[in-house]
Amino acid sequence: MTPIPMTDQEAKIALDGLSKQIDLYAELLVKKGCALKVGQQLAVMAPIQTADFARRVQRAAYAAGAKFVTVIWTDTESSRITFDNVSVEDLSVVPAWQKEQLDGLAKEGAAFLFLEGQDPEVMKGVDPQKPAASSRARNTQCKAFREGMDFGRNVWCIAGVPVRPWAHEVFPNLSEAEALYRLWVAILDVARASGEDPESAWETHNATFEKTKRFLNSHRFDALWYQSENGTNLVVGMNKAHLWEGGAARTVDGTAFFPNIPTEEVFTSPDRLRVEGVVYSALPLIHAGQIVKNFWFRFEKGKVVEYDAEQGKDVLKSIVETDEHASYLGECALISKNTPIRQSGILFYDTLYDENASCHLALGTGFPECLEGGLEMDSKALLAHGINQSATHVDFMIGSDDMNIWGVDKDGKETPIFVNGQWAWE
Repeated sequence: MTPIPMTDQEAKIALDGLSKQIDLYAELLVKKGCALKVGQQLAVMAPIQTADFARRVQRAAYAAGAKFVTVIWTDTESSRITFDNVSVEDLSVVPAWQKEQLDGLAKEGAAFLFLEGQDPEVMKGVDPQKPAASSRARNTQCKAFREGMDFGRNVWCIAGVPVRPWAHEVFPNLSEAEALYRLWVAILDVARASGEDPESAWETHNATFEKTKRFLNSHRFDALWYQSENGTNLVVGMNKAHLWEGGAARTVDGTAFFPNIPTEEVFTSPDRLRVEGVVYSALPLIHAGQIVKNFWFRFEKGKVVEYDAEQGKDVLKSIVETDEHASYLGECALISKNTPIRQSGILFYDTLYDENASCHLALGTGFPECLEGGLEMDSKALLAHGINQSATHVDFMIGSDDMNIWGVDKDGKETPIFVNGQWAWE
């Protein structure tokens, strides 16, 4: 039976009824996502359309003892205007004030909370080289900011907040008001923030990651072999001292935090030079506000040597040409199809959510924490040990329902890890 549509007034009343739960979500991001300490600064990057929620985060942060909360407002429509009118060359330089702001916050030990919520189509028609240049500039020129997160000196968390254009993309057959309400319900559910005690729910959730990581880290497979009926046949070599991570991350001082809320993945950084074969996408990729559909990559000696897409091939080109190492893998992540996001049946058109519905890979930079001693190494040493280094990191989803994955040891023995899209032991 088709549900009876809500009137706008009914949708507003229903959304107002979620207010207490939304406050608990804000507290979850502050206390678990950012693990905010008394006397610490918090920097919140928030789309202007999420102002109400950003203020809830501010209140939650001060209640938790924040020294100061800096809200850095973003606006994708303004960014679109900028990309339409500014050259790639000028976008390749970070303004001095922005560098001082981000690096200054990082040096002072601030935690960073990135709120996501935008129209997935807002950058349609923009030259992909422009947002790529802007992102590359921030990641290479704001060194204290970027390295603070990459090398475990600063806590950071990414989380989603519904806005009307995004909600309409996810639920195109509903009114904007009802779509916004439905997206809030979905986000609270998949973020395990719909119950009375989201913080405890995340403690329980984290325990499942620990069990899976123990299995993978105890085997120290030499490679993973991926196969799907869609044509995926890929072998991904592992670094000798690789580590699987997932769930809570830790800073160098031992602070446990959750970089992504939601998260369902265990992940590692592969040997950047030992990837061979072809892999096909399982879900669309949303990158820099543009959509890429039905695409594939072919790897030789770790490098993407060929690729194509039904839609958005120019976006793929901008990704793999970001810099000399952007065409190598920095991450492989394993996620069962039996997760809240996948089971919801919702395509969120946002990588934070869609990547947690499917096994995925990422082109670009790898993770120091995924190598024994990696957090004590510089970029050159990490690269020499097989951990890719790049100014970009782009996740793309490959986990089809029939995907099989084997762990392969040095003697060629194969151990099933995934069978038909889920953990072999599920």
